[in-house]
Amino acid sequence: MSDIIKLTDEEIVERVHSSDSNLYAILIERYKNKLLRYATNLVHDQGKASHIVQDAFIKGYVNLNGFNTQKKFSSWIYRIVHNEAINIIKKYQQEVPILDDFDFESDEDTLKEFERKEVAEDVEKCLNSIPLMYSEPLSLYYLDEKSYEEISDILRIPMGTVAIRISRAKKLMKNICQKR
Repeated sequence: MSDIIKLTDEEIVERVHSSDSNLYAILIERYKNKLLRYATNLVHDQGKASHIVQDAFIKGYVNLNGFNTQKKFSSWIYRIVHNEAINIIKKYQQEVPILDDFDFESDEDTLKEFERKEVAEDVEKCLNSIPLMYSEPLSLYYLDEKSYEEISDILRIPMGTVAIRISRAKKLMKNICQKR
């Protein structure tokens, strides 16, 4: 089993095609948390984001034959999540998100955790204040650690456009966060 875990995503996809469909679970395990964070950044609702990711994994599995193993699986699955999220955004455009309450833990680092959450909330508010066309590549680059090439594949825009949008997003974030 440890040999299977060392396989690349693309090698796992080839094995899922040829012999063992259960290996798809390894891909789900590798990407579920990253995709959930990405979807949550897009739709600002963890429940909807969870459904988006689940639907994306199902669509990914159903359409796995259409995946080109010469490309990166991560870019392909992120693109599916992106499409699902955009559909949800369009569907619920008028809906106002409800903010979740804090979950305080009873350990010694409660104050540090509170400060970390406060900073994360401030960054998220700033990120949510800029248009999606700028916040999406910025979150893919910094939060999901995607390269410009991967972001280009996911969003289906030229790499030059990715660079411009990230640059503009950083300027917008700086202006918004300094005003707070």
